[in-house]
Amino acid sequence: MVAYHARAGRNQYPRRMASLESLSPATGDVLGSVPEADAAAVDAAVEKARAAYEDWRLVPAPRRGEILFRFAQVLEREKRALTDLMTREMGKVKAEAGGDVQEAIDMTYYMAGEGRRLWGQTTPSELQNKFNMSVRVPVGVVGAITPWNFPIAIPSWKIAPALVCGNTVVLKPAEDTPLLADRFVELLAEAGVPDGVVNIVHGYGETAGAALVRNPHVPVVTFTGSRETGVAVTKAAADFLKHVHLELGGKNAIIVLEDADLDLAVEGIVWSAFGTSGQRCTAASRVIAHEKVYEALQSRLVERAEKMRLGPGWEDDTDIGPVINRAAIDKIHSYTKIGQDEGARLLTGGEIATEGDLDKGFFYRPTIFGDVDAQMRIAQEEIFGPTTALIKVRDFDEALRVANGIKFGLSSSIFTRDVNRAFRAIRDLQTGITYVNAGTTGAEVHLPFGGTKDTGNGHREAGQAALDVFTEWKSIYVDYSGRLQRAQIDNLP
Repeated sequence: MVAYHARAGRNQYPRRMASLESLSPATGDVLGSVPEADAAAVDAAVEKARAAYEDWRLVPAPRRGEILFRFAQVLEREKRALTDLMTREMGKVKAEAGGDVQEAIDMTYYMAGEGRRLWGQTTPSELQNKFNMSVRVPVGVVGAITPWNFPIAIPSWKIAPALVCGNTVVLKPAEDTPLLADRFVELLAEAGVPDGVVNIVHGYGETAGAALVRNPHVPVVTFTGSRETGVAVTKAAADFLKHVHLELGGKNAIIVLEDADLDLAVEGIVWSAFGTSGQRCTAASRVIAHEKVYEALQSRLVERAEKMRLGPGWEDDTDIGPVINRAAIDKIHSYTKIGQDEGARLLTGGEIATEGDLDKGFFYRPTIFGDVDAQMRIAQEEIFGPTTALIKVRDFDEALRVANGIKFGLSSSIFTRDVNRAFRAIRDLQTGITYVNAGTTGAEVHLPFGGTKDTGNGHREAGQAALDVFTEWKSIYVDYSGRLQRAQIDNLP
């Protein structure tokens, strides 16, 4: 197979390479293959992006925004086809796959509008006949390393703001969802993104990803994945003083107080804990319940979980699709044993589903643990599967302490009818996102997305905050006095 690395097309190199197969996690069927890039191929893609940058940065930002606007329209046209491919390659159920694509549409429309804003500041000068302002300027080639769990949405979070700001991109998508990434880049070309502005390389993190991070001509690296890999990316980028944006793990909690609407809380917990088979950084893997409602909440959750149907994502009556691969299902199942060994009570699930055609894929039953101590590993470590832990607390203050008592700080939620406690939670929960009377998932593209503590390194995706990842600030002083004014030296009373 001849390797290709596309802007949104296919630029061939004479080197023959190994290929990566795309497998359906629901059936094990081979859906297709892509060439696996080595370090030389990654470097070639970076060089192509560097060359394209010199022209792309000079395209007026409103024109760049118009191309993104057309791309959003193309995504709308292709939403059904992308949704179908996602159910097969990643495993999401139809509604969630469609939501993934819609998020990319929303993000692209939003960032298209930034082409006519990209705001800076103007300020008064301390001297007469002098004008001050700041502007945003692009940085250069962006290395974007994206995960498999949101294979269309997350590339849009990184690529759309990078492009509207005037950068070029080398995308290294997850090896589990290469066909979706290829299609995403092909559609960018159809929308009018010039050759070389977006380039794609396929491969594993330790090879293609590492080569992209180490390349000295990639000044910005944006990565979504595990904490451990994020630390490795930071260390590898440190020698070059690269801009590094990290979106890492979560161990998100839903607090249910004694005055909560339990029916609503159950809906929020089921959606947050088991949606996408728990494979979200914002998944609710902890439920912190007041002792007065703990038993009722527990019994309702178990009843709901046991009625959920496992199956391929493309079937209309499927509630929970497969997890992504064998390694994922083995990790999830290992945490079931860890929880039992720690003394937690397995209320339901905890099994690899193998009946009928389910044994062809990677299906795990929705799992709920009760009687969980807040310091148990299942209450502290990210499982990334359809598992949640119920923790009983005596009062609101204890609920806050338990919620904050982890190393991550991405998303949080509280169900209560008490507006005073709701606002205390908003203030005191140590997370980048807080929901009131909703689950831990459902971010909107016009607000910053990201977290505190070990969830990242302080940057944010989405909203205006994303622009700070992909631009440098330049301060500009225009002196029209006709003489040399030396700022503070000449600014005397």
